[in-house]
Amino acid sequence: MIQTAAVPILSSYHWLGIPIAVAGAILLALGTLFQHKAVGEQAPAPGRNAGSMGGGRLQALLGKPVWLAGTAMLGAAILLQLASLRFSPLIVVQPIGAVALVVTTLATARMTRRSPGRRALTSVALCIAGVGVFVAVAAVSARDVEITDRHLITILILLGAILAALGTGFSLWRHRWSAVVFTAGAGILFGFVAALAKTVIARLFQGDFEWLSLTCLAGLIVAALFGTFLVQNAHTRGTPELVVAGLTVIDPLVAVTLGITVLGEADTAPAEAFIAFLLAGATAVAGVLLLATVKKAPSSTTAE
Repeated sequence: MIQTAAVPILSSYHWLGIPIAVAGAILLALGTLFQHKAVGEQAPAPGRNAGSMGGGRLQALLGKPVWLAGTAMLGAAILLQLASLRFSPLIVVQPIGAVALVVTTLATARMTRRSPGRRALTSVALCIAGVGVFVAVAAVSARDVEITDRHLITILILLGAILAALGTGFSLWRHRWSAVVFTAGAGILFGFVAALAKTVIARLFQGDFEWLSLTCLAGLIVAALFGTFLVQNAHTRGTPELVVAGLTVIDPLVAVTLGITVLGEADTAPAEAFIAFLLAGATAVAGVLLLATVKKAPSSTTAE
């Protein structure tokens, strides 16, 4: 295996990942809105509560053009995210998904002709501020690294533990889970999807794509499918703003944590950068938790 030196992020080549990630975030927001609309209009199967996403309901959604359009947008968003990871370190481009939260909030307000309200706007501001600071710090401290077998094995072991925990929790307590829990679970899985995508793409361009890389690709697919299923359940219990907020904050926090602790993309960052990472992450999470308390207004003239 050819050893490569760490590469500074702020080169002209690495900047290409940022606009690609922004485009993906916009499609993520629009796709989520379309799916949320379709799920809200599709009644649950007889004998199931409104918050249930059984096989019959999911099968009915497969025949709805709005849901399919949203799914296509989310698929395109994933492809753009993968492309951005080709150019830039994980801890730089992944948090840019927070742009989707702004798009979702504004689009929902326009569609419903209802002001988001002070609490919702404050929540969005906290999320964007936290993620914005995170990206700014990462952009000047992150480095591309060579992906080794140890990196792949570590991520696969962690993913296996997460899948086992979420699978057990879903089978035992899914009827008690709120939109926040479903969204958090999906966000964690999509964080692993991003990390695995980064490793698989890097190994491919390193000329070191073998059985371990294929195992990571299989893990990526399983995590993406389970995460998508959890998102559909979240749509039945929460607002699109909450779902997008959870995904665009929890997903990058998990991915960035893996990028820092497992891949070592911030090994050359100063101690102050890690303090900034913690504070920015806490601010973004606080925004998500606050957004979870925002209720839908009963009329077009009511704002919280």
